[in-house]
Amino acid sequence: MRRIFHKLESGKMVTPVYIFLLIYTIMALVWWGVLLFRQSEQITGYERENLTMRVDSLKRPMEYHLAEQQIGKNERLRTFKFLGEGAIFLLILLVGAWLVYRAIRKQLKLQQQQQNFMMAVTHELKSPIAAAKLNLETIRKRKLDEEKQHKLIDNTIRETNRLDQLCNNILLASQFENQRNQLFQESVNFSALVQAGTDEIQARTNSHIIKSEIEPGIWLDADKFMMQIVLSNLVENAIKYVPKGTEIIVKLFEKDRLLKWQVIDAGPGIPSDEKDRIFQKFYRIGNENTRSAKGSGLGLYLTRKIIEQHNGTIVVKDNAPAGTIFEITLGEYSLQSV
Repeated sequence: MRRIFHKLESGKMVTPVYIFLLIYTIMALVWWGVLLFRQSEQITGYERENLTMRVDSLKRPMEYHLAEQQIGKNERLRTFKFLGEGAIFLLILLVGAWLVYRAIRKQLKLQQQQQNFMMAVTHELKSPIAAAKLNLETIRKRKLDEEKQHKLIDNTIRETNRLDQLCNNILLASQFENQRNQLFQESVNFSALVQAGTDEIQARTNSHIIKSEIEPGIWLDADKFMMQIVLSNLVENAIKYVPKGTEIIVKLFEKDRLLKWQVIDAGPGIPSDEKDRIFQKFYRIGNENTRSAKGSGLGLYLTRKIIEQHNGTIVVKDNAPAGTIFEITLGEYSLQSV
């Protein structure tokens, strides 16, 4: 905990220290410029004194006038040189400072997200392991009737499914990061796939009502396993953030020769400034220490990556009067009568 606090404090100290160093460098640059201009004035003064000693302005006025013009020209050239070089140096300094600052902020943000991810994953791993362990120990130590045994076993299976999903998400995130993930595309009865996945999620949750409005007979060239992950991530995400008993709707339909796939909820919704960030790796709305919803911050990141691999798009819309719509648009598909 002390190490985490130290990292946060270090992150807060970066900005003022960085600004101080930048201002100090700019002031030093300005001071060097002032010294150069003073030196230029001194050079001009020495040249004029030397000219007065070498050439008599009364006896040779033309030669004196031309030499004095040359001295003034040299001074103007030095001034232009100092201003030009100083401006270019200052521009390079500011651009470099901006790039460095952006890189530092990005690195600090990534560190914070990774910290949140580790805290979330630790919680996500410990919770199902503890629940499964407790259920198995209860079955072993107590003589329970068949119904109670089945209930504990079903609960244990749900917790192991959570672990399996988390492991799949971490593995996929690593593969996407290293660009090693490859699709295994085949012709899939997409309507049946979405319907079966929705029914399976509804069977293992009793806290929400999951309805399906799926147009039958839609076939799609897709990676079956990946699309199951997309469905699971979107519906599980809705379950995490909407109140218990709230209805979640999974829709699949054709519109304007495009395939639309929607997961709709009536929860609190997502603020406009968060709608793009939620697809970033490790990003989760709120603070990890105060957030009660389960999750690792990988689900929506993987969902967008998978949909992009299938040449599709995913957007977040507001659901009137309240809630969120995750809408996926896919291109090439076929309709078959059933």
